[in-house]
Amino acid sequence: MELTLLGTGAPAGLPRPDCPCAACATARGASARAATALLVDGALLLDLTPGAALAAARAGHSLVGVRQVLLTHPHDGPAVDLPAGLPAAGRVPDGRELTLISGHRVRAIPMDQPGTGYEVTSPEGERLLYLPPGASPAGLAEGRAAYDMVVADVVGRPDAIARLRATGAIGATTDVIAVHIDHDVAGGGPDLGRRLAAAGARAVPDGTTLIVGEYHAVPDIPRRTLVTGGARSGKSLEAERRLETFPEVLYVATGGHREGDTEWAGRISLHRERRPGSWRTSETCDLVPILAEEGPPVLIDCLSLWLTDAMDRVGAWDDATWAAGGDRALRERVAELVAAVRQTTRTVVAVTNEVGSGVVPATASGRRFRDELGRLNAAFAAECEHVLLVVAGQALVLRS
Repeated sequence: MELTLLGTGAPAGLPRPDCPCAACATARGASARAATALLVDGALLLDLTPGAALAAARAGHSLVGVRQVLLTHPHDGPAVDLPAGLPAAGRVPDGRELTLISGHRVRAIPMDQPGTGYEVTSPEGERLLYLPPGASPAGLAEGRAAYDMVVADVVGRPDAIARLRATGAIGATTDVIAVHIDHDVAGGGPDLGRRLAAAGARAVPDGTTLIVGEYHAVPDIPRRTLVTGGARSGKSLEAERRLETFPEVLYVATGGHREGDTEWAGRISLHRERRPGSWRTSETCDLVPILAEEGPPVLIDCLSLWLTDAMDRVGAWDDATWAAGGDRALRERVAELVAAVRQTTRTVVAVTNEVGSGVVPATASGRRFRDELGRLNAAFAAECEHVLLVVAGQALVLRS
């Protein structure tokens, strides 16, 4: 089954008309994206957008053979002219199946937002799932056969990808293509590619033709990632985004609960509200057993609080205790954690802090913590396939 993406952008396109944001300002030339529309084997057009006939011609195709035009979502704005010779556009009722003269079967998938998703099966049996912008399938049962390709709003609805993974609809070899791309990712191409790769997905330029069911290397999701940065840099949000398309995640909060500290409680509440409801939370600093177990991906937030607890346990804040063996005891704890990271089979994303680039702490214990955190970060990063530095909300790739 041959699929040509006539457009890959949001319904308003990218850049949006009259939008002054940074993402729209840089979305020029090859980075510009027309509203998403899919041409399947020259016979089926999914979503009708302005300039569809011209977009097909630029991609080396024609709409002359199109026998069915289906819409996935309400189209706001001015009416779109129907190119001469095309059948009238329509939508298939949820759950109904349509068989085309070309031999393709199209089944309408109900969504949790206004719109319709379409499952397209070719005469040869390849299966494609196309979802409308801002929507996720509703009521999917587990145990489904994996699609060969899923074309969806990965950035806008990462939970839809998580849901499809949970039911088996996205498997290890499913090619996940991001469409309906809007100006949500301010960094443009590089940042978009990084976020999609973390989700096991990819984006392609407008006009790209893909073969559904043909082998394609699925983006390799890094198994161990360290995200570092300063206070309020956006490092925790970046770490959470890296796992938002997984159906289940264990969130390990090393800070725990602080009785009577309303400011700390506010921080914890903010993090909880941001996380998907399917994630489990464990408040512990005992990371080694968690890393040794089989299980879903783990997000550790953060290593600096883990180190605080470790230094508490060995009495590292006291100069005499530190000199009498506290340093060796702490190094043993760090070595045990690093070894667990090296040997773990789980997907791990860990957050830490960069504290050695600013003011030198006024106390010996403060300088000790700064130095030991620097050593811990370096040792942990050495075991990770992917290391990011977040500055002012922008993620810089240090290792990939």
